[in-house]
Amino acid sequence: MNIGLIGLPNSGKTTIFNALAKSEAQVSSYANSKSEPNRAMLEVADRRVVTLSEMYHPQKTTFAAIELIDFAGLTQGAAREGLFSSSSMGLIKATDALALVVQNFPDGLTEPPSPLQDIEKLEDELLISDLIIAENRLERIEKADRQGKKTNLLEIEEKILKKIIDHLSNNRAIRDLKLAGESEKMIRGFQFLTQKPIMIIINSDENNFGDNLDLLQKIENRYQVIEFAGKFEMELSQLNDQDEIALFLADMGIKESAKDRLCTVAYDLLGYISFFTVGADEVRAWSLRQGESVLAAAGTIHTDLARGFIRAECFSYDDLIAHGSEKQVSEKGLMRLEGRKYVVQDGNVLNIRFNV
Repeated sequence: MNIGLIGLPNSGKTTIFNALAKSEAQVSSYANSKSEPNRAMLEVADRRVVTLSEMYHPQKTTFAAIELIDFAGLTQGAAREGLFSSSSMGLIKATDALALVVQNFPDGLTEPPSPLQDIEKLEDELLISDLIIAENRLERIEKADRQGKKTNLLEIEEKILKKIIDHLSNNRAIRDLKLAGESEKMIRGFQFLTQKPIMIIINSDENNFGDNLDLLQKIENRYQVIEFAGKFEMELSQLNDQDEIALFLADMGIKESAKDRLCTVAYDLLGYISFFTVGADEVRAWSLRQGESVLAAAGTIHTDLARGFIRAECFSYDDLIAHGSEKQVSEKGLMRLEGRKYVVQDGNVLNIRFNV
C-alpha cells in the first residue's frame, strides 16, 4: 500500500512527511523544484503483532507497512513543474491513494490560509490532468479510425472515454462516475487521478489546532480528513523520550501519533484488513483488501504460494487468544482448511500449504 502526498507550494507537505516518517527531509519556505520525491515506510502499529510475537518468540517480528511518497509541490505556470512534471506523473499515477495537504497556518508569504479554496485548486488540477490523458487517448483512437484501423474494442473504449470527458468537463471526478465492471476494467490502466481514493490533511499550527470543527465538518461531507499540527508534530517526532512525547501530545489533546492516525484512516479509506503468518522464524502482519480471497493473500506473501496453492490452514487471532495455543484452537475444532475462494477476514492467521 502506498500513499502520495501532494499539495500547493508552502502547504507544509514535507513538514507533514517528516512528522509521519520521523525523518529530516529538507523543508523550504519556498516552492521546491526537485523532481525526486521523498520516500518512507510507515510501520502500522498493531497490538496483535506484539502479542503474537510474545507467544511464538520468533527470530523476527514484522509489522505491516505503508509507503509514504512526498511529491514536489504543485507549481504554477505552463511548465507545470513538480506535480505534473513528466518525471513525477508516472509515480503519482501508480499510488494507491492521494493525500492532499492544505495549509491552515499563516506563513508570512501568502494571503491568510484558505483550506477550502486550496482543496478546490488541487481538485481542478487533478481533473485537468485526467482530462488531458483522456483527450489524448481519444485523439489516437480517432486517428486509428481515419486510418481504417479501428476495432470493436477501440470503439467501446471510445464511448467510455467520451463519457469520461463529458463527466470531467462538468467538474466531476471519475470516482463518482458509475461504470460497469468491464468498463471500469478497461480504463484501469490509465490510472486516472480522480479515480483514486483521496484523503485531506489539514496542516494547522499550534495556535489553531483543534479549533477547526466547522472546517473539518465541511470537508467530511466529501472526503476523509485528518488535522495535524504539522510543525509541532514534526518537532515532536524528533524526540526520543516517549514519556516526554506523551506529555506534549496530551497537552495538545492528541491521543495518537501522526503516523498512527494516518495509518488508521488509510486502512479505512482503502478498505484494507490485516492477516498474520506466525512461526519460530517470523511473526508478520500483512495488508489485504477487504473481500479478497485466500489465494490473493497467498500471492501477497509470495507468488509461488499462489501458483502452487493447495489449501490454507486458518484460524482467528481472537480464538488463539481465547484458548491460549494453536493446540487448543485445533482441539476446539476452530482450526480450518480453506480452499482458494475463502474470503480472508481481519485477524485471520494463515498457514499456506502449497506445492510448486
